[in-house]
Amino acid sequence: MKKLERLATARTPDGTVLTLFRHDGAYSIRVDGVELMSTRRHHSEERLAELVCSPLRERPRARVLIGGLGFGFTLQAALRSLAPDAQVVVAEIAPAVIGWNRNPDYQLAGGALSDARVDLRQDDVANVLRESPRMFDGIMLDVDNGADALTSADNAKLYDRSGVQMTVAALRVDGLLAYWSARPDPMFKQSLREAGLDVRGVRVRAHASSGTRHTIFVARSASRQAPALD
Repeated sequence: MKKLERLATARTPDGTVLTLFRHDGAYSIRVDGVELMSTRRHHSEERLAELVCSPLRERPRARVLIGGLGFGFTLQAALRSLAPDAQVVVAEIAPAVIGWNRNPDYQLAGGALSDARVDLRQDDVANVLRESPRMFDGIMLDVDNGADALTSADNAKLYDRSGVQMTVAALRVDGLLAYWSARPDPMFKQSLREAGLDVRGVRVRAHASSGTRHTIFVARSASRQAPALD
């Protein structure tokens, strides 16, 4: 049996401990001992990007924002879905996560980060949203487990009323917004509707053919002249 390798440990700006592990060629990040993500289970992260970016494929110079780099699966799926003239802004607050992905000793997202379409920013995604009114055709947020923040209490602010309003303000007309969530969370879905958004929840497996189901909330302004979400 192959052993579990502890490769590196780091702290987020608020003091949360992140630990990178490798086991039998797969990587995982744990938060205070609880697994946050794994390279074995990433189908829902890819679907997060596909649900937002595939409809933008024909939009000239589409500009999208990804909140949270993780292991780069959302980023890679966005690059596959978007046209060559698109731009993908990635906001990742933890410098260690960026460093791990860029480390050539680990087979992670170094190649995707070198794509000319990628604008990587070591910053809180809330700061990027606040400074970017009407700048994005699509926004994908996967900064935590969903409205129940795991890695940082500050992440919960993205899911309250003011955080949702700030995010919507960063969307261009007919833009799409999606949140990754570990669970269905009907209360958060209702909060999005109360913010004037047309919302649907898409249940997606963590692995393409098996495993836990996650929820992706896909939304856009219900007042804009665009077809309602199914």
